[in-house]
Amino acid sequence: MVDITIRGAGIFGLSIAWACLGQGATVRVIDPGGVGAGASGGLVGALAPHTPDQWNTKKQFQFDSLIAAETFWDEVEGVSGLSSGYGRTGRVQPLLDDRAVELARARAETAKTHWRDHATWEVHPVDQIAAWSPVSPTGLVVFDTLSARLHPAQACAALAKAIVARGGEIATEGDDEGQVIWATGWRGLLEMSEIFGRPVGNGVKGQSATLTYAAPDAPQLFVQGLHIVPHGDGTVAIGSTSEREFEDPAGTDTQTDDLIARARAGAPQLTDAPESKRWAGVRPRAISRAPILGAWPDRSGHYVANGGFKIGFGMAPGIASVMADLVLGGPDRIPSEFRFAP
Repeated sequence: MVDITIRGAGIFGLSIAWACLGQGATVRVIDPGGVGAGASGGLVGALAPHTPDQWNTKKQFQFDSLIAAETFWDEVEGVSGLSSGYGRTGRVQPLLDDRAVELARARAETAKTHWRDHATWEVHPVDQIAAWSPVSPTGLVVFDTLSARLHPAQACAALAKAIVARGGEIATEGDDEGQVIWATGWRGLLEMSEIFGRPVGNGVKGQSATLTYAAPDAPQLFVQGLHIVPHGDGTVAIGSTSEREFEDPAGTDTQTDDLIARARAGAPQLTDAPESKRWAGVRPRAISRAPILGAWPDRSGHYVANGGFKIGFGMAPGIASVMADLVLGGPDRIPSEFRFAP
């Protein structure tokens, strides 16, 4: 018997398993597809913060998780001996017009209040970003030092090995034992919608790609909605699309071609970088767009952790901590905006 069964070996399920092990629980993670088989096995890995204005609980939770990420991934890497690809390398965003410049400068001031001395959000001339810089019509960019990157598939593999090293189990099948946490991604959201008779969430397909280009210490770029993320393995990830309707969850098409073309136009240094890989998967999007966490109504001992659309890896350290506390009898620290209420 184990204390905790976790259904789903994506970033939420694995992170919660790691946190529960840290509190002394015995844990089994079950996923028929294996580790990182869904959206968590992707390419991009942009741990990018929300803007530091119009502050709210969701932004604070994400901020705290991003600050905790370095220690979280250091510990995982230390136990597993594998790299997660984590690096707090920052992010550069071109400012397209005078209105964008004005707004960015105002956010620089609110960042001092909300990010305090943990990170900065500053407006700089584009030529201060050295060779790795995006095209900017105003000649100005925002550079923030809170954004980080990791390699999603590598991070999941590192977590899985660390879990096993600490005595946890990872399996493709098995029975529910102890407390049960459902971290089953987009298909789980569809199943919950059927169970509760109302939309709980759905899946949004994303396509992405990597180019072979070595810039391991360079900041990520965010250019007109497109993430361009240099990784430590000599690739640059580009993504992603957001497709509400799709037939093939794992297929790539001309939309990936468009992503690559846009990346090369926004960051000309990638013009001749060869394509190395394409990927597509479906990300879980809750109706509220925030993660849904908490007890499963009418199922004693069952819990939900789902809906990490676009922000799952960035919020994982915080979500792992509050869910481990909840299921192991500690304080209930789940923000009201995230609480599951069908």
